[in-house]
Amino acid sequence: MINECMAIINLTKKGDPSIDKLNYGRPIASTPIGGRYRIIDFALSNMVNSGITNVGIFAKEKYRSLTDHIDSGKDWDLSRKKGGLSIFSPENTESQNTYPYRKGDIYNILCNIDYIKKSEEEYILVSPSSMICNMDYSEVLKYHKKSNNYITMIYKNIKNAKLDFKGNLTLNLDDNNKVVNVGSNIGAFDIANIYMEMYIMKRTDFIDAIYNLTNTGDYLYLEDFIIESVKNEQVGAYEYDGYLKCIKSTKTYFEMSKDLLNMDIARELLYSDRKILTKEKNESPTIYTEDANVENSFIASGCIIEGTVKNSIIFRKVHIEKGANIENSIIMQNCIIGQNSELQNVIFDKNINLTQEKELKGDKNYPIVIEKNISI
Repeated sequence: MINECMAIINLTKKGDPSIDKLNYGRPIASTPIGGRYRIIDFALSNMVNSGITNVGIFAKEKYRSLTDHIDSGKDWDLSRKKGGLSIFSPENTESQNTYPYRKGDIYNILCNIDYIKKSEEEYILVSPSSMICNMDYSEVLKYHKKSNNYITMIYKNIKNAKLDFKGNLTLNLDDNNKVVNVGSNIGAFDIANIYMEMYIMKRTDFIDAIYNLTNTGDYLYLEDFIIESVKNEQVGAYEYDGYLKCIKSTKTYFEMSKDLLNMDIARELLYSDRKILTKEKNESPTIYTEDANVENSFIASGCIIEGTVKNSIIFRKVHIEKGANIENSIIMQNCIIGQNSELQNVIFDKNINLTQEKELKGDKNYPIVIEKNISI
């Protein structure tokens, strides 16, 4: 797949989903997850592990934390003279002054279309950051080239559509895996083909589509263009059969975090031959005192654990003091949990100081979320 396909990670999504207070100052893409990762690490790693060496991230706003995390891209082997990793937004571009009123991802891509035009790869992969999976895109490209599709959309057939992926687009397919039409999962049926918001097409066709869409002004979002293409072009579908979670709310973020404590899911996502790469931060080993009690939890490096941790994810440099009890919770970096405090079904953003003998309990499906940089 090397030199055949470039990729863009599209962070502008219709409806602007968010994870409550965790996204006040950051996009979903740079939200911490799994004790040491950011959500965008999954999309980036899938691309790099598939041999893609030219990746553009199209952001809209609040991307300072993203640029801090990504830096030059060296942790993903994307710090290169040719290709590599770039971050784009509509800000400070010629098109921003020409079309200041435009919204949507089509306008964002138009503002930075020169990047795609100057790239040399024949194909382009478009992906969001919010679909958590571990995928080999080289297999998708092989399928796309063999099928002669205008667009190949990626989907997963799920059996729990009444409970999960509500609001996501669904694909209705014929016997040859061609897309007949696109619907929406309203939770009425158990089985659905969930569109993963990923697709591959020829780079030149993509450029032509952006210009045509801008010229007609019919759509603001590529999502709508894809749906319309089904009526006029040969659009096929590639089935992905691994783990998948779409993070678009506090509930789905919490569910996905708990899934990572399932060893089968963790092995597939994090510990397969296709590793999930992230920004390296060298910390000292975590210290566990004789009073520490840890069950079915992920504890990152640099922590001090003096209390009890069950079914939880603890990020770097967290201090859990003696007598504190944490269950079914997520504690991000640089937090202090005071003596004899109790947390259940809680998400703490970074730099929170919880003083002694405090108690916070959320619902098992709808946790309490505490924003960063406060003392309780």
